[in-house]
Amino acid sequence: MKRITRRLLSLLMAIAMIGIVTACGASGNGGNTAATDGIAADGAASAADGESAGPAEAAEGEKIINIGVTDSLGGVNPFAIDQTEINKHAMDLMFLPLMELDKDLNFQGMLADSITTEDNMHFVVHIDDKATWSDGTPVTAYDVEYSVLRYASPIVANSTLLLYAFEGTDDETGFVEEGATSMAGLTVLDEKTIQFNAKYPMALTTFQNSYGRYLHILPKHVIEKFGENELISNDWFNRPDVISGPYFLTDYDADHYISYTANTDYWKGAPKIDKLNFKIVDGSQIYSGLQSGEIDITQHTMTAIPQEDYESIEALKNVTVIYGSPVTNQSAFIQTANISDERVRQALIYAIDRQQLVDQLLKGHGEVVDGFLSSASPFYDSAIVPIEYDPERAKELLEEAGWDSTQVLRFYVNSGDNTFVNGVQVIAAQWAAVGINAEITTVDLATLMSIAGTTDYDIMAVQYTYAPVDPYPDVAWLLGGEGSWTGYYDDEVSAALEGTQKAGSVDEIKGFYAVVDKKMQEEAPMFSVYVVSAQGAVNNRVVGAQPSVYGFLNDVQNWDVTE
Repeated sequence: MKRITRRLLSLLMAIAMIGIVTACGASGNGGNTAATDGIAADGAASAADGESAGPAEAAEGEKIINIGVTDSLGGVNPFAIDQTEINKHAMDLMFLPLMELDKDLNFQGMLADSITTEDNMHFVVHIDDKATWSDGTPVTAYDVEYSVLRYASPIVANSTLLLYAFEGTDDETGFVEEGATSMAGLTVLDEKTIQFNAKYPMALTTFQNSYGRYLHILPKHVIEKFGENELISNDWFNRPDVISGPYFLTDYDADHYISYTANTDYWKGAPKIDKLNFKIVDGSQIYSGLQSGEIDITQHTMTAIPQEDYESIEALKNVTVIYGSPVTNQSAFIQTANISDERVRQALIYAIDRQQLVDQLLKGHGEVVDGFLSSASPFYDSAIVPIEYDPERAKELLEEAGWDSTQVLRFYVNSGDNTFVNGVQVIAAQWAAVGINAEITTVDLATLMSIAGTTDYDIMAVQYTYAPVDPYPDVAWLLGGEGSWTGYYDDEVSAALEGTQKAGSVDEIKGFYAVVDKKMQEEAPMFSVYVVSAQGAVNNRVVGAQPSVYGFLNDVQNWDVTE
């Protein structure tokens, strides 16, 4: 089996980084560092006139909901920004994606009502017959075609939604020619149906998750008036007046708020809530906001609630707490070029009492797994029993490997993740007890990502969300051999990953991922310290809304409040 190509690795890396910026705030103390680096220029001030007017307030008789989030907004133009979690949700309210996951990890039609494939090469997308733009114009396959062509424009040069996977894009850049009006990877079958043609096999779940969820479709009849060079800077995107979603953007300040007003002509039904705000605050302010009622609801992946506030929020009488499914993995990546003996890598795992960390650090709101998949994934194999805490076995393995106990391992950790910064001290002590010395260095997320791009570390840990329904991009990248965070490559793993993209059933895909996770136990190029079940909360006055890791805003038009 051939190693993953450099071109494909670049694509997977771009897609997989979404998992990092989504996850890193899950138990930290505030904003998401990576989410704002270099991408906040177009949204640093108010969308209206450059002056921050503050979040929207309800007029007499109006209903309003405030969502508390701790990530800064990168922007609201889908062509111009990286799709971090808050950016994606901010755009979802205006421009529906083709599909979205619901709270039970089923794909739910949003703009499309179906995506199908018969051969894992050709993907047929059907736009819901009822879908219309807010000006009454029907949403068509031509809107999809035009939007994709603009995402693939070398002038727009979108850095997140790379389209290498489809016919007609350049193999090196992933772009089409400037001003292209067609692309071999797109075939409009009729007004409501379009076919995507892939260059290589792709699982349906990969297409749905990587493209169906992240392709925000724009109105062709509006944006075709702009030149390609205007698509990342035109003021229209700061307050679009033609949308497909439930809410119009009225104003935003990248570091403080995003305000919306209801699209009363929304084709899925007029929202019951007249005004909606994302209030961007520090994590330390969430408790007081929920207590006072200034924040109505928090969501697991956009709101980094400090672990020390969990019990206080649970005690509030005006809110209901809901813990999310375990999807945020505290992953430790071992640079196998530096720690080449798998027995030493295994010893690192045997020496840690991971269940103790879940019980004490997370107050039981998490789980221990080996490999990449948590119990939230349909591909999780419960037969793979996690390596248990066994310091004596760790000592045996180190002795077999001829371990030099004077060697010091360089272990880098995200300083913004307060919970794990505390936990890593326990880990270092448990390693020291078996004869492994580690130098713990805490750095900000941007620095950690820079270090991860080198081999100048032995171990590095970061919170990472492996999409439960499609871990393939992340796993293929992380186990992609030289240049990946592990430096690890194995023919059997590569073949299994390729198999996931050709498989047609959940059970078949599950079998391939079991091969990968068993290899992670045996050869340990990475390990999961724990998987977090993050806290979400909702004010009891809110009706029809519930915090969930996925599908949070799918039916926001049905949210309501009781006064």
